[in-house]
Amino acid sequence: MATKTNGFPCSSPPPLAGFSRSPLPIPSVGFLRLLFFRPQRPANIRLCAGKLDNQKYQVGVVINNIPTEDQVISHSLTTGGAYGFEGATTSLTNELMPSSKRVTLVRHGLSSWNEQSRVQGSSNLSILTDTGIKQAEKCRNSLVNMTFDVCFSSPISRAKSTAEILWHGRQEPLIFLDSLKEAHLFFLEGMTNADAKKKYPELYTSWREDPANFHVDGIYPIRKLWGTAREAWKEILLTPGENFLVVTHKSILRALICTALGLSPERFRAIDVNNGGISIFTFNKQGEAVLQCLNATAHMYSDHIYHF
Repeated sequence: MATKTNGFPCSSPPPLAGFSRSPLPIPSVGFLRLLFFRPQRPANIRLCAGKLDNQKYQVGVVINNIPTEDQVISHSLTTGGAYGFEGATTSLTNELMPSSKRVTLVRHGLSSWNEQSRVQGSSNLSILTDTGIKQAEKCRNSLVNMTFDVCFSSPISRAKSTAEILWHGRQEPLIFLDSLKEAHLFFLEGMTNADAKKKYPELYTSWREDPANFHVDGIYPIRKLWGTAREAWKEILLTPGENFLVVTHKSILRALICTALGLSPERFRAIDVNNGGISIFTFNKQGEAVLQCLNATAHMYSDHIYHF
């Protein structure tokens, strides 16, 4: 019988069926040296340091101008494994927030001009239909278990009415922001899509197929909307509180979602949001976004209640 150490036999247990016993290879001294010896830093490797909004960070090793994850020291920029890598994340605030945030985005209910297939833009003449009112009520019911510190809304009628329905019974502030207004589409507003296509075929085709380059008198509404969306994000995220509700329009919602994800105006039609559709973002203290939910509409067809 083999001697015991701490009550266990020193001899090896029998091999499992189908496996032969063979000794594990012993690493050589040279191999161990590779594991534990840190060589001198070559000339093409440098330490890299920088700061964002007075929050200093240091990336430990840079090889050929590419930072590695080795020896990373980060005071504020660590986000899901992105250790201050340039371009890995997008801050929408450019300054630290006191806490992380959650933002729930809602598109207004069906409007009269939605129903008539008219170009709406920034016009205030399109109003909620009876169907739109019911959609807003469904949105309110689906969010009953979610707490909000503030509701932000476009002041344009169809969004304003939706927000007032959603916010009914809540005591927290309802704030109207001009930065949440819809894109201005000039003389196309109020026209049916069929009439606009017939009367301004080139302009309408540009709007539908190449919206980033759609322009009137040198003004590019969608490119301008990207700047407006960034302004709106900053106003929202720097407001005291942690949970916000935002009610607005389809085009500005596309811009809000794309700017949060670092997408350019060329991706405008890559995002779609239905009437009453709900999207949810979370933000870390650096103002960097994570998309949790995009254009959820289960509540439109059931009594679904969201929990985030």
